Amino acid sequence: MLISFSTLLSKIHHLAILSIGMVAPLPLQAATLNGSELSLWWGLPFAFILLSIALCPLLMSSIWHHHFGKITAGWTLLFLLPFSIHYGWSASIHTVVHALLAEYVPFILLLLALYTISGGIDIQGHFKGTPATNTAIIAMGTLLASLMGTTGAAMLLIRPLLKANQHRQHRVHVVVFFIFLVANIGGGLTPLGDPPLFLGFLKGVSFLWTVEHMLLPVLISSTFLLVLFYGIDRYFAAQEQPRSAAPDPTKLNICIKGKRNILLLLGAVGAVLLSGLWQSTVQFHILDNHIGLPALTRDVLLLAFTLLSLWITPSAIRQSNAFNWAPIQEVGKLFLGIFITISPVIAMLQAGENGHFHALIESVHNPDGSPINALYFWMSGLLSAFLDNAPTYLVFFNLAGGDANILMEEIPQTLLAISMGSVFMGALSYIGNAPNFMVKSIAEQQDVAMPSFFAYMLWSFGLLAPLFLVHTLIFFIW
Repeated sequence: MLISFSTLLSKIHHLAILSIGMVAPLPLQAATLNGSELSLWWGLPFAFILLSIALCPLLMSSIWHHHFGKITAGWTLLFLLPFSIHYGWSASIHTVVHALLAEYVPFILLLLALYTISGGIDIQGHFKGTPATNTAIIAMGTLLASLMGTTGAAMLLIRPLLKANQHRQHRVHVVVFFIFLVANIGGGLTPLGDPPLFLGFLKGVSFLWTVEHMLLPVLISSTFLLVLFYGIDRYFAAQEQPRSAAPDPTKLNICIKGKRNILLLLGAVGAVLLSGLWQSTVQFHILDNHIGLPALTRDVLLLAFTLLSLWITPSAIRQSNAFNWAPIQEVGKLFLGIFITISPVIAMLQAGENGHFHALIESVHNPDGSPINALYFWMSGLLSAFLDNAPTYLVFFNLAGGDANILMEEIPQTLLAISMGSVFMGALSYIGNAPNFMVKSIAEQQDVAMPSFFAYMLWSFGLLAPLFLVHTLIFFIW
């Protein structure tokens, strides 16, 4: 049902206020907490971690750089200690163990594998980061993202892109557009590309449905952003002062070292795909947490691929890539606190109409119960921008009925809205999608002065929000 644009904006504003701190990694968290009994106060430590990530690098850069792990641990304890006193140590231990086993360990093992393996692939050549070259690399990554996942494509190509532009004075915009396209929008074409779409695939959304319905949105977004990037990069290239270290663009001589890691990279992607397709009743039980054999096999394979990559890759290749463990350590410490403190937030969300976020269910539907697709797009997107886009997808998938066949056949625009919002708007902040923060950390390791949390959002909202408004008009209002 169509609604006026002013009414749409009013509802978006109302829902944005309601949904601060709402969604978190996978709904299994709710099994350890009764969300209908939890107060919103339990979500404050999670909010404080997000605010610390946003503000501390600006207000106390040196302290944050050296002690971000301790600061994150402090906010985590601010949740765990009162929670243990109020609900008991048993509930606290179960919450932490569940966060580790169900979310954090699979998350960090996947990132560790992709980061380590891609760090063993050295793409060498005397190629210069011209506007045409940069656009070609980002376009290639955008395509690869739907074939090997946004994280895999991002980790594979960010270092060659940074190498190609190491002579450039203006490089921030290159990395920002790389995050937009390779780490987010490029993964929207297939269920292999981004975790939300893969979860939809596991719920019954057909592979070809995703390809067919997401093709036009991805094509529009990618074409617009690549053309825009080329224009911006040409402008900045014209401002560059010549440097003697700039490579000769006529002598490419591209070669790839560490080719065996390409097979390991494909193996890591295959392990993730296998865990979703393999049906097994075998489960392992740890403190009321059920770990299925497919998930355990995936994690073991990812760890094995990581160790194998470290074993077979000559140290010279990793040195050429300026490989070190700082980025993965930063992500590991920050997200450990996030996954633990976010537990009560998702529990409240999973309580549905009995929880504090019951207004969400009412606000994204018309009085007759029909979905407001534009709001599904924006709300799934805005939550994906600041939290985890995979559980955001699941939340709105279930709000729309949770039946894949009905969603595909009777209300396909609603499913499209959820898919587009969850995938595309993960680019709006550094924490919207896992590879965003990884790319930022790697770029900073290569002496790229990446924008702060809020400065990045000036880029993202300034460039992407108009595009998303156009998508709203094309796909959900006209």
